[in-house]
Amino acid sequence: MNMPIKSFFSSFRKLYWSLFMSPIKYAKHIGVTIGSNCKIETRNWSSEPYLVTIGNNVALTNGVSIHTHGGARVLRKDHPEFDFFGKVRICDWAYIGAYSQIMPGVTVGEGALVAAGSIVTKSVDPHTVVAGNPAKPVCSTEEFYHRNKRYNVGSKKMTPEEKKKYLLSLPEDSFIVK
Repeated sequence: MNMPIKSFFSSFRKLYWSLFMSPIKYAKHIGVTIGSNCKIETRNWSSEPYLVTIGNNVALTNGVSIHTHGGARVLRKDHPEFDFFGKVRICDWAYIGAYSQIMPGVTVGEGALVAAGSIVTKSVDPHTVVAGNPAKPVCSTEEFYHRNKRYNVGSKKMTPEEKKKYLLSLPEDSFIVK
């Protein structure tokens, strides 16, 4: 088989996996290690997905990007072989908010919460909420719970239809206001 045909089939296979498989199946297919009972909504994995380990009960929401390398290209004029990598580990029960970026070498600790849009450049301690660019500790997850428990509406086990009806029936002071 000549190279253009091989290249075509290789590209087609990658496209098929990225478009038609669930995000978890796709991640496992490309080499990400994923524990059980995870909710993975992203397909943005580094070019070395085999350097990424995700624990159990982890949520990676839409648009999250995981990076295992970066920046070496600017040095290659003077150092053509220069390359560096960092493994990424997301521990059990961690939650990574939408469009966050997890940089090389970062470990997100057990039960940690990364707020949406955060750029995580340093490891996150267990049970810590981080936010911002670069992400900084905001509070513990226990403090986060106490700040927000008055907004708990108990809808987690409802169907989408039940939840919609219920939420639309609640008084205004049941919702977070910023």
